[in-house]
Amino acid sequence: MNNPDLSVIIPVFNEEESLQELSDWISRVMKAHGYSYEVLFVDDGSTDKSWLKIQSISAADHNFKGVKFNRNYGKSAALQTAFRAAKGEVVITMDADLQDSPDEIPELYAMIKQQGYHLVSGWKKKRNDPFTKTVPSKFFNYVTRKISGIKIHDFNCGLKAYDKIVVKNISVYGEMHRYIPLIAKWAGFTKITEKAVEHRERKYGYSKFGFERFVRGFLDLLTITFVGRFAMRPMHFFGTLGTLSFLAGFLFTAKILWDKIDSVYFSQIPLKRDVTQQPIFFLALVALVIGVQLFVTGFLAELITRQSLSKKNYLVIDKVGIDELPEGSKMKLAANA
Repeated sequence: MNNPDLSVIIPVFNEEESLQELSDWISRVMKAHGYSYEVLFVDDGSTDKSWLKIQSISAADHNFKGVKFNRNYGKSAALQTAFRAAKGEVVITMDADLQDSPDEIPELYAMIKQQGYHLVSGWKKKRNDPFTKTVPSKFFNYVTRKISGIKIHDFNCGLKAYDKIVVKNISVYGEMHRYIPLIAKWAGFTKITEKAVEHRERKYGYSKFGFERFVRGFLDLLTITFVGRFAMRPMHFFGTLGTLSFLAGFLFTAKILWDKIDSVYFSQIPLKRDVTQQPIFFLALVALVIGVQLFVTGFLAELITRQSLSKKNYLVIDKVGIDELPEGSKMKLAANA
């Protein structure tokens, strides 16, 4: 059986009122454009009747499928689970609250299939949210844009489109769903763009946004930036810091020794305080010890990285004149991912 044209992934957390209306809307769009499709609901530990509604929708239309978590794990876990299950050639993610319009799907699909983008991120150019949500979001997007070098305006928009090859070769965890464009970029999928999309007013329920998610988001940004840049070469990070710290400690030590030599052999002016009573002595000692520790940390991390690289599955998107790939590199064809 051929894979469907589209997989639509919808994380759900206490959205029972909107699910039927959203499902009917998606069905109308798909039938109007003649797409083969599947819709994957992921119930992220809802405490209302969302799962019963998903079961009812699936029973009426087998294009709609569902997964239920035993508790709330977060949006990243929901997306990661659905990414693994999705069969569509193009994968669309959207929120369940009806603020994302399914009418955007055909153009997003065309941008992936016809224009050749790996990822298209929605841009809620005109937002229908309170300023307590829009102001932090603008600041967050500005910082992420500067750090990542990806020129899109809305990293956290739930409405995105992906080539199948992308979702099968990235991993999303923690609060990392905000940084999927950055994760895709680090994985080598650099054809990333954005599309201005309609952002509708919330019709049912309430926003799940909270200040703690904003804080966790920035911590995850630091994590993914570090991992993306230094995961394969940790010595470049730890070794550089260790060298700088050791060099500073060496210079402090040289200064202490010169002061001691100068007071004994040249100026013959005794030091006001003994060497071990001077603050610079402790600065030198700490800098030298930290420098050595950082360098050893980088060395051990490099050994671990080399070990893991020998077992790494590399992404190969095509081959010619080769029936079998080398044993030891264990590569895999993206088309079969």
